[in-house]
Amino acid sequence: MLVETEKKYYTPEEYLKLEETAEYKNEYHNGEIIPMVGGTTNHNKICLNFCRQFPLTINNQDYDIYMEGVRLWLSEHNFYTYPDVMVIKGEPIYHGKGTSNIINPQVIIEVLSKSTKGYDRGDKFQYYRSLPTFQEYILIEQYSYSVDQYVKKSENEWSLNFYTGENAILKFASVEWEISLQDLYKRVNFELLDQEES
Repeated sequence: MLVETEKKYYTPEEYLKLEETAEYKNEYHNGEIIPMVGGTTNHNKICLNFCRQFPLTINNQDYDIYMEGVRLWLSEHNFYTYPDVMVIKGEPIYHGKGTSNIINPQVIIEVLSKSTKGYDRGDKFQYYRSLPTFQEYILIEQYSYSVDQYVKKSENEWSLNFYTGENAILKFASVEWEISLQDLYKRVNFELLDQEES
């Protein structure tokens, strides 16, 4: 006979304290601590390729870019998470003490995996949309040259653009910058991906 164990709930402060010494990253949502799926080498390469290419100043406007290790706080959903990449216009705005939690990304990038793609396209995108500064959402496939770009048009309207094939060029809408998919996927070995996520 299965015995149901009572689910433990944590305060945001308890979560942050536990996260300081956690072996792996975890999300926090409404009192629950949720383990995050580990990344693959190709996942990491895609993130690094983007970060290496992105200029920190565009048209005399400074940007900051963060990869994986910086947390995002979404107060409306009582939610902490670690986006793959965040681009911030100007200076980061911090939540709480220290410099680990920010609240003002303009662009969020997620590299999709088999186990998280539904979440990234669904609930997570809904949570992200509660951020006033959030203007653009980029979802990058690991298994082919394929990128989805969501662009904010108004409070309740987002447009969707698709980029496919290694010759495609991803043109950002909220930042005057572009990157070819060839550069974005540089040194990614598509043959490894099935093995890495199994």
